[in-house]
Amino acid sequence: MKNKFIKKVLLYSSISIILSLFLSFTYIFFPQLPQTFDNSLRDTLFKIRGEIPNNDNVFIVDIDEKSIQTLGQWPWSRNKIAKILDNLTDAGIGLIAFDVVFAESDRSSPKKVLEKYNIKRDDVPDYDEIFAKTVANTPTILGYQFELEKDNKHVSKKAPSIPAIFVEKNKNPDENYLIKATGTILNTPMVQDNAYSSGFFNNVPDESGIIRSVPLIISYDDIIYPSLALEVLRVITDTKRVVINYDQDGVENVKLNDITIPTDRHGRILVNFRGKEKSFKYISALDIYNNKFDKKSIEGKIALVGTSAAGLLDLRATPFESVYPGVEVHANVIDNILTGDFIYKPSWMDGVNLVLIFILSLVVTLAITFTPFWYNPFITMTFLAASGYVSYYSLFTKGLVLNMFYPLLTIIAAAIISTLLDYFFEIRQEEAIKKKFASKVSKDVMDNLLKNMDDKGFQAMEKEVTVFFSDVRGFTQISEKMGDAKNLIQYLNQYMEPMSNIITKYQGTIDKYIGDAIMAYWNAPGNVENHPDKAVLASLEQIAHLEPLNKEYDKENKPHIDIGIGLNTGMAIVGEMGSSGRSDYTVIGDAINLGARLESLCKFYNSKLNISNFTKDALKEEYVFRFLDLVTVKGKSKPIEIWQVYGKGQAQGAQKEELEKHHEAIELYKNSQFKEALIIFEELENSQTKTNNNIYKIYIQRCTEFIKHPPENFIGVYEHTTKG
Repeated sequence: MKNKFIKKVLLYSSISIILSLFLSFTYIFFPQLPQTFDNSLRDTLFKIRGEIPNNDNVFIVDIDEKSIQTLGQWPWSRNKIAKILDNLTDAGIGLIAFDVVFAESDRSSPKKVLEKYNIKRDDVPDYDEIFAKTVANTPTILGYQFELEKDNKHVSKKAPSIPAIFVEKNKNPDENYLIKATGTILNTPMVQDNAYSSGFFNNVPDESGIIRSVPLIISYDDIIYPSLALEVLRVITDTKRVVINYDQDGVENVKLNDITIPTDRHGRILVNFRGKEKSFKYISALDIYNNKFDKKSIEGKIALVGTSAAGLLDLRATPFESVYPGVEVHANVIDNILTGDFIYKPSWMDGVNLVLIFILSLVVTLAITFTPFWYNPFITMTFLAASGYVSYYSLFTKGLVLNMFYPLLTIIAAAIISTLLDYFFEIRQEEAIKKKFASKVSKDVMDNLLKNMDDKGFQAMEKEVTVFFSDVRGFTQISEKMGDAKNLIQYLNQYMEPMSNIITKYQGTIDKYIGDAIMAYWNAPGNVENHPDKAVLASLEQIAHLEPLNKEYDKENKPHIDIGIGLNTGMAIVGEMGSSGRSDYTVIGDAINLGARLESLCKFYNSKLNISNFTKDALKEEYVFRFLDLVTVKGKSKPIEIWQVYGKGQAQGAQKEELEKHHEAIELYKNSQFKEALIIFEELENSQTKTNNNIYKIYIQRCTEFIKHPPENFIGVYEHTTKG
């Protein structure tokens, strides 16, 4: 048992290791393969978490539909935008950042209109100049865009100036992990040159088209440039020296003075989105233009100028929704950095994910293997739920991004493989049991075994059983009459098959066939309710079946069969017995030996079905009994009662009268009133309707002997010194 357990543990552990190695190989060498699924699972966690508050230091100046309807289609004349900047500055704004690029001159400027007609006037306004001066005199950071396509010849090759130093630490000179730009889309020189600073606002979606991360830095002509959000934070923190730290896998983090911003290996920050659209405060650009806003509510804060208007095509897909203003993505990034509420995947997280694959594979496999089969769905769902909770907790409490896809895949794969193996081994074990007990037990017993299928079902144990022995009377003479061995076997099989079917019909287990004899038992290996009754009923049906069977033999000119059956109920040792190479499931003990003796005494008492008082006392149904004797059998000193069973129910008519007289005489015999008992026994012996042709002779002989030689201290016990 112990060795089998160890072998099973080793087998399933090996399978879990093989599964872990396969999944780990896929995780390491094909990292992009399940990325879409992993991202989608993480998006679900964001939706489960729901919206969370921001720190209220960032708001959106929204170029919305209302503003466009009133101020005209975009782009507006630069004097209108300048007015918006002036109104924000007058209200005490802390910083203004544009998620818009002014790549062309303002064609609506009066000066530009006159120049178109070659008219030069110095007294007409130049809106570009007005806007440039406003940018220079307000806390404004411009935005621009990098071109990331490889072969785009229509973009500028100019680069914006950056009033900061970028230092790369621990960088491998042979590797370039940053996103590389191929060109720029900058503001007009007049505007760009008047700005204190600027930052790119590229939002790069992943393969599924969803914004989940934003580049903080991009490399262009081997120079590093900050994003709009990073530049806003750099200005706020007055950072002159931005440090980019590398590890063996790429960029590890970006530092602004005391602020450390964790990134992925390409310098991208994973955005911890606050919620759906308008999680941040939005103020219509029209309201700012008209100076109709709460000035105290924006004092010292960061204003991001962008658009939510669908026609301006700055809408993105995020984990929360498919239509989300791009400007609010930058608001989320700034808020994440200001609050230090990051989500990130450190380089060592790959090692954690691989360890999780191995642990989950082993634990799930063993958990499913050593629990009942029907627990499997609950175990699997528990592990899936636990894995989801750990991922949720790690993401939103610790900010750590665990891979979700592989742990879930590991759990499901381990559960499926373990369940299939369990099923395979259970089928094999079931087949082994079926092979062992085929044609020996009833279907109910077989079902009980299969429900409780384990080694304990075959271990030796002490259990109450009812044992059955039957034997064909005069088999030697029958063998001689049949002559040919083949005919004899056919003859016996014709008898054995219905007898065996009757035993299994009543939930009995056939132990063995011993020539013409059958040994069977009830209540093992599976529990059988009212097993003494079932044994008696099976025996009576076998006896009743002899009549139609003998009619068949008459037709075939074969000798009749008559049998004797012995039943006893008691404790016995039940289980697998024998050598390691050859064994059998059987029963042994005194109760079994007594059953065999009862069967052999059928000849002596001229009865067909003998049962012990132990079986009789355990019966629930009503039967017709005849007390045969109180005896001690060979090898035993304690007396037992032997009873003959005629049938189920109550005795009627002459049989009832005969049995009443018989039991009256037995009581006289037990009380040493041998003369009185002799009179009744002789009367019964001479009766034409007697149902036993030998019992009265036995007692007449005993009474006659005891009258001549009265026994001392007689208690009615007769000692059988032979087996039959």
